[in-house]
Amino acid sequence: MTALAKPVREGLDPVLGGLAGALILIGFVAIASASIGYGDWHFNNPWHHTLRHAVYLSIAAGLGAVAYRVPVDVWQRTSGLWLLLALALLLLVLVPGIGRSVNGSQRWLPLGPVTLQPSEIAKFALVLYTASFLVRHAEAVQRHWEGLAKPVAILGLMGLLLLFEPDFGATVICAGTVFGMLFLAGARLGYVLLLVGAAVGALAFMIVMEPYRLQRLTAYTDPWQDPYGSGFQLIQSLIAYGRGEWWGVGLGNSIQKLFYLPEAHTDFVFSIWAEETGFFGAVVVILLYCVLIGRILRVGRSAEHGGESFSAYVCYGVALIFAGQVFVNMGVSSGLLPTKGLTLPLISYGGSSLIMSCVMLAVVLRIEYSLRVSREARS
Repeated sequence: MTALAKPVREGLDPVLGGLAGALILIGFVAIASASIGYGDWHFNNPWHHTLRHAVYLSIAAGLGAVAYRVPVDVWQRTSGLWLLLALALLLLVLVPGIGRSVNGSQRWLPLGPVTLQPSEIAKFALVLYTASFLVRHAEAVQRHWEGLAKPVAILGLMGLLLLFEPDFGATVICAGTVFGMLFLAGARLGYVLLLVGAAVGALAFMIVMEPYRLQRLTAYTDPWQDPYGSGFQLIQSLIAYGRGEWWGVGLGNSIQKLFYLPEAHTDFVFSIWAEETGFFGAVVVILLYCVLIGRILRVGRSAEHGGESFSAYVCYGVALIFAGQVFVNMGVSSGLLPTKGLTLPLISYGGSSLIMSCVMLAVVLRIEYSLRVSREARS
């Protein structure tokens, strides 16, 4: 009986692993379909991005396997080091001649044939540090305003560095994640709402001060005012949704990916997926994300009930990052939100995002495994 039970005890959570695997597979198919024309035109190889995405998947799987083998308490002890590394990388990417600039944004560090996007590491590092802080200062966070000062100051510093790139989307995700973690850790609702209000006010000021951000904000409310300029991308995305109807035009048959929707394999890949698989395919992806995020939150709740506060807060933070990015990405492509470049976790093309998404999921899987082993040891 013990021999039969051992593989189950040591195995991955089949639900969480299956959901992640399904989204990764959908992402691979979506990238392969959406990038054919772009790859053929720019690189004389229709499978250029598909092959690179396969390489990123291999790296993500390898690093995810490593992250899974790291005990949870190691992440807690090294959370400060991860934060320092993230801040150092965010500073390094701003150095002229080191950081790579694309379309006016300096967000990437070239590492030979690949590039690293420090903001993706920064999100995970911020979750680890905030979770560790909430464990060490639980009473202060729950009872006093001063208990929120340090994590908010760290968030402000990281947000400032991100805005210098500029990466407005990552700043919003980091802020929402930290505020959500503070609230879930028991911080008073009034304090959290004041912080959210201050953050929204600061972000609104930055939008007004930058003409291109204000243009994006006004363009999404009525993209037809400038259909060949600021509203072009959103209009083409909406056309993709409309062409998909209920069942889609079929995999590989998208018209919008043929240079109508700019770089359709990145931030707007969900639009192409909706065009090719229709309303049904889009709903399937949304449901997969909802169940995945719900499963992560369930693991976090189990950890909290088991007295593993750090593990719980890490799960909450990862769930908030995934939920925020999914909501923003889909909201942008459907015209619900202003245009903002944020990847769709596990689906969009991009090595840094894919790798860090897999690493974060691996940490959640390790937490679930540790909780399962603890329960079995007690029984």
